[in-house]
Amino acid sequence: MADAERPQIYLLTPPAFDPEAFAPRLAAVLDAQEVACLRLTLASTDEDTVARAADTCREVTHARDVALVIERHLGLVERLGLDGVHLPDGARGVRAARKALGPEAIVGAFCGASRHDGMNAGEAGADYVAFGPVGMTALGTGARAGREIFEWWSEMIELPVVAEGALDAETVASLAPVTDFLAFGEEIWREADAAAALSRLIAAIP
Repeated sequence: MADAERPQIYLLTPPAFDPEAFAPRLAAVLDAQEVACLRLTLASTDEDTVARAADTCREVTHARDVALVIERHLGLVERLGLDGVHLPDGARGVRAARKALGPEAIVGAFCGASRHDGMNAGEAGADYVAFGPVGMTALGTGARAGREIFEWWSEMIELPVVAEGALDAETVASLAPVTDFLAFGEEIWREADAAAALSRLIAAIP
């Protein structure tokens, strides 16, 4: 995204939530801001738990024309009527996911801070790649995806790119000119008023 377009907003769910309580919070956020996509990122591997959460999120998102993708669980995409899958391990699995879901489904890949993984994911058929974390966090390996990877990507690669992980207002302002999507998760859900928290972060976009 080498031009001056504003990045779109991409949301991640909390890793665990009560669907009944989360639905109105999610609806309030989607009604307050224009959101392109929601990723269901549950830590649970219990199929019933994941399915209940997916059903709730699908009702809220699809009523507002927001795409819903699920992290990892490729086999649930079609069964639950979701829009696609997000793969957390770079290019691995992208080709198989594309073959299983067909050309219309969304297939995304998280590539850490590796341009090489990002390019491989694109060649394998990903619709977007995500790099991160972009902010300071003790989670994961400690490796950060700096602004330079987004600058390079936006100049050299047409495939959409997502910036995620520990975003704050300063990082938002820095990355907005060189990324297609800004992804927010715990940055907003840890606040009592998630919609207001998202609005404050979006306000930092130049």
